[in-house]
Amino acid sequence: MPDIRHTIRLAAVALLAFASAASAQEGAPPKQVGVVEITSQPVPRVVTLPGRAVSGAEAAIRPRVGGIIIEILYDAGRPLEQGDPMFRIDATTYEANLSSAEADVASARASVTEAESAYERTERLQGSGTTLAQVEASRATLEQARASLQSAQAALSLAQAELDWTTVTSPIAGMASVAGVSVGDLVTAGQAEAMATVTRLDPIEVDMYEPSARMLSVISDITEGRLQMNEKLRATLTLETGQTYEATGELVAPGFSVSTSTGAVDTRFRFDNPRNLLLPGMFVRGQVELGTVRAFLVSQSATTRDRTGKLTAWVIEDGKAMRRELTDDGTWQYHWIVTDGLEEGDLLAVDGLTGLSEGMEVATVPVTFDENGVVREVEAPAGDDPSADTDDTPATE
Repeated sequence: MPDIRHTIRLAAVALLAFASAASAQEGAPPKQVGVVEITSQPVPRVVTLPGRAVSGAEAAIRPRVGGIIIEILYDAGRPLEQGDPMFRIDATTYEANLSSAEADVASARASVTEAESAYERTERLQGSGTTLAQVEASRATLEQARASLQSAQAALSLAQAELDWTTVTSPIAGMASVAGVSVGDLVTAGQAEAMATVTRLDPIEVDMYEPSARMLSVISDITEGRLQMNEKLRATLTLETGQTYEATGELVAPGFSVSTSTGAVDTRFRFDNPRNLLLPGMFVRGQVELGTVRAFLVSQSATTRDRTGKLTAWVIEDGKAMRRELTDDGTWQYHWIVTDGLEEGDLLAVDGLTGLSEGMEVATVPVTFDENGVVREVEAPAGDDPSADTDDTPATE
């Protein structure tokens, strides 16, 4: 019996406590919630894509003539201009070939002069001392002499070119690698091994990879008029350190095929790189502004996203908190770009969200965001109650 009485007493105390809490809650004022009125506006449509830097031009330096390397004319790691000398090959043989070709040209030119004189002489004497057959033979001899001269001149041009090729120059402007040969090494024309590599770093190009599904979504938005495309596509970069790259890139070439391994389309942009901060092979994140879309900007701090990816926010309807599921289309300056789930003039709860539950009665307080993204109460207009709190202080959580 004592145990039963003890149980009855505990139950009575619990009932009294519950009734007291319920009465206290009924008498408590509604929870204050900071709200902003939502309006749609033109919002830049920006997509974030993974990217990788690639060199716009890279030249493997190989000899066009064979011989012994007698001099390395550049310093590795320093910029080169197009046409700057890099290697010198022993030119003794090619100088001799040039002299021989010049002599052949002089001999062929003399033969042409002699054949021209003979042809003119026989042509003048035709009918009085020479026959038509002799004139034709003189003409043929002249043509052969001229052909020999042309051949000798071609050989001279080749000999001059081969002599010039003994000085190996850079075909592009860029940064040169360490030489793969040393003075005294024998090289051959068209060899497989490169003597050095010149890489152009400024400007540099970046390949960005867009999933084909997103590309189809963009095309659908354009077709249905939801997205107004920019005349020119530009991109910005975020480096691996989180630093924003200072240059803006321009579209070089859109992709026209989908990778069978990644399902992405490769699009290339070009960026100025005067400090050589971007290097080929470096991974980056690209932000490409496609155009503008009519949507709502919702602060990321006013929303939650569950494990399934569903985005939700609190909206105040008739003084009660209601949870809304939102459809977003990327971000813009720490805001979600919301395309569905909100209506013009909705009161979005952005402050005092702790403890909110579905259907809870709340008291709304108009707030705004300052330049640092901090929630501030809206100052009362002039002429209102001077006792009202108009300090520029953060809103109540």
